[in-house]
Amino acid sequence: MENSVTFFLVDDDTDDQMIFVTALEGVSETITCEFENDGIKALEKLNLDTSFIPDFIFLDMNMPRMNGKECLVEIRKINRLNHVPTFIYSTSVDPRMIEEVKLLGATDVIIKPTSIRVLSTILANIISKN
Repeated sequence: MENSVTFFLVDDDTDDQMIFVTALEGVSETITCEFENDGIKALEKLNLDTSFIPDFIFLDMNMPRMNGKECLVEIRKINRLNHVPTFIYSTSVDPRMIEEVKLLGATDVIIKPTSIRVLSTILANIISKN
């Protein structure tokens, strides 16, 4: 992987952020990851820094102030981000929720795996498909 790839993870759990970064390190050293702790801060960053266009966005479903679904709806209103694959990243997944977020514009729903190795494989597959 020669080109730099930027991930944007919006997750209020710092342990999950560390796990995500460790998994990305297992995929490639050219990957960078930026974080925000909730949907409101993520939208502020995306709206204020118009030069920031991540290659992939991951939204934790259950966050305080603004959950992943609400954040997804707002991100899909930002024209420059329409092409960015955006995933809901959650520990529990209800089939109705999966269908709903896909209709709202989510690329897919990723269940948070218990293994860093499994997460690395999932993230590598996402990069190779996109």
